[in-house]
Amino acid sequence: MSPEKIAAFAMVRELMPVVAIIVAIGVTGWVITTWMRIKNGYPLDGKWGQALHPKRDDEAQERIRLLTTENAQLRAEVGSVKDRLAVVERIVTDDGTRLAREIDNLQITRN
Repeated sequence: MSPEKIAAFAMVRELMPVVAIIVAIGVTGWVITTWMRIKNGYPLDGKWGQALHPKRDDEAQERIRLLTTENAQLRAEVGSVKDRLAVVERIVTDDGTRLAREIDNLQITRN
């Protein structure tokens, strides 16, 4: 063998542990990332980037039901707050005399 080939083989032999360490770090990172995605309920990716959804268990179904209920309650509360805000905006933007007349009319009808 020529001295150039021997030098090239020696260089490759020296680089192999570095390449092996880099590959091991990459595979370990992929395994940890996949484990974290499964643990936290994120969908996994297939070969071509499509989402692979894990099977749903009873706990996940219950969590979805509770979140759906909470979402409906919060939407109702936001609707109520919007209605109250509309009344406050109407009071603030109306002129003072009209508001005073409406208050006087309400007092007259109560008596």
